Amino acid sequence: MGASRMSTPLPQGDWIRGISVQQPHATCILTGAKGIENRPKPWSWRGWMLLHAGQRIDRPALRVPLIARTIRGRELTTGAVIGIARLVDCHQDPEGSQPCTPWAQAGTWHLVLQDVQELPLPVPAAGQLGPWKPAEDLLDRVFQQMPAFRP
Repeated sequence: MGASRMSTPLPQGDWIRGISVQQPHATCILTGAKGIENRPKPWSWRGWMLLHAGQRIDRPALRVPLIARTIRGRELTTGAVIGIARLVDCHQDPEGSQPCTPWAQAGTWHLVLQDVQELPLPVPAAGQLGPWKPAEDLLDRVFQQMPAFRP
């Protein structure tokens, strides 16, 4: 681990994953406004996640008023880790019930994200579908920017 990052090293082992999210949805999460991410399948992973902005931009989503208001004036970085968050729950809303948040899509699994923290600078990374395990060098580059972070 990078000694310049902090005096307390990051945990060893399997404690963090990455999540790749298309823009502008990734930025909506980063602002703290969007506390859930919609996925077609449930995720069993719980814990810290690198928030990775995927390569693609969901252009039709840019015209959704809720999204447009949330991202107004913000840069839509792609292909990089832009923050971290803690995944605390994964659920589906019961059929016929009100959505758990205005961001929830019916028929999808809702990943509940908390403790979202933005990186000062994006860290270029490839990302991938599903929860992915970040390489040590990527973790070093991310957490060098967050010297006070303690998992």
